[in-house]
Amino acid sequence: MLGVGAASILAPSFAAPAAPRKPPPNIIFILADDLGYGDVACQNPASDIPTPNLDRLAKEGLRFTDAHASSATCTPSRYAMLTGEYPWRKQGTGVLPGDAALIIEPGRTTLASLLENAGYTTGVVGKWHLGLGGPGGPDWNGDVKPGPLEIGFDYAFLMPATGDRVPCVYVENRRVVGLDPKDPIQVSFRNPVGDEPTGKDHPELLRVHPSYGHDQTIINGISRIGWMSGGKAARWVDEDMADTFAAKASAFIEKNKKNPFFLYFATHDIHVPRVPHPRFAGKTAHGPRGDVIVQFDSTIGEILKTLDRLNLAKNTLVIFTSDNGPVVDDGYKDEAVEKLGGHKPAGPLRGGKSTIWEGGTRIPWVVRWPARVKPGVSGALVCQIDLLASFAALTAQKLADADAPDSFNVLPALLGESKTGREQLVEDAQNRLALREGEWKVIEGGRPRNRNAGTGSATAEQLYNLGEDLGESKDLGAQNPEKAREAIGHLGEIRQNPRSRP
Repeated sequence: MLGVGAASILAPSFAAPAAPRKPPPNIIFILADDLGYGDVACQNPASDIPTPNLDRLAKEGLRFTDAHASSATCTPSRYAMLTGEYPWRKQGTGVLPGDAALIIEPGRTTLASLLENAGYTTGVVGKWHLGLGGPGGPDWNGDVKPGPLEIGFDYAFLMPATGDRVPCVYVENRRVVGLDPKDPIQVSFRNPVGDEPTGKDHPELLRVHPSYGHDQTIINGISRIGWMSGGKAARWVDEDMADTFAAKASAFIEKNKKNPFFLYFATHDIHVPRVPHPRFAGKTAHGPRGDVIVQFDSTIGEILKTLDRLNLAKNTLVIFTSDNGPVVDDGYKDEAVEKLGGHKPAGPLRGGKSTIWEGGTRIPWVVRWPARVKPGVSGALVCQIDLLASFAALTAQKLADADAPDSFNVLPALLGESKTGREQLVEDAQNRLALREGEWKVIEGGRPRNRNAGTGSATAEQLYNLGEDLGESKDLGAQNPEKAREAIGHLGEIRQNPRSRP
């Protein structure tokens, strides 16, 4: 009889085959611009604006009812999403002019660099609005850097700022697309440059008139914020922008279909100027604002078609959301107010873009990953600022202490494996802060600086129970002074501490 040792020697020496590793998911983060909580039918069944592609995403994915941008305006919310840092911690993260320098320091960990480090090919297509170039601003006639390629993206096709700000050109990687060197670009937000007509002096040349501001250099029959001269061959056509971005996004997916990719797809719709392509004009009863929502939905449809055609849908994690809440009149006379009708862009929420109310930061949010995420609805509190820490967990990476100071790992909530997300969230509107703690929300005292902040914005602290009063109509501060003081104290601790991430 053989002993244990002999039996061990005679036993087969090969190891059992390891289970095959599941391929990492492709990731597409779709960010609408100024799309409200109630602008899409999946969140607002009363909406009469058709959004079949977003409805499909919601049906096939996990829809969140308490998801947030970190800020009620665009530049700060985008900064927070890419860096994992509350924007109010850093000066210079407010809404930027079109000639601002890059506000994210090259070398710091970003959502893009994190995924690049995990082996993803990373790309950004669409609206940037985080600045380009060094301290003196971008050189539009040379290499436009630093920019996305210096903070973790392998490919970039950008609108530098917004559609209502000059320069009205695209930048691909580090160069202005289609620029004629004999017609150099000049841009200024301080003093006029060149001799091109402005909306202020030549309103007869306009096809879209401003309601306030937006009366400087006229490009494509629309006056913008800021002055621009030159670059005529490179200027975009507003009506073609959605198609241009969709084509560039689809091409990125096609090119990188064989390896994991991350695409940050930041569309321009629903932002002003709202100039839909002719095939979408008149598709709704709500004028250009409603029409560009339909156009945005069609853009999403093109991305979904590309994934289906390439058999990538099953293992692609798609997140759809918006950069902040909605705004109706945002500087142009486009009948958005007159044709609003019964449509409620913020749904049951109070406020919208630039406001400290829930309508400022609570936005649509859907996660679709057929291979892993079950369709449904989640009430977990999540924020775009959490993508960095959550994707670090998804790709088994450890963040350094200095990285993503305010980003929490809410991956179980994003995947539908947990019903809870964050316990606390700081909301920001023009540097006026509020703190969410469960169903409670406290708003610090102060007066907003933006004209869209709305009425009822008092200087006193305010306290709301969102579980009972989602529309923030009943200030409970006087009835619950201890609760208000406690919450304001917690907000002060977060403000004073340079980080909130555990």
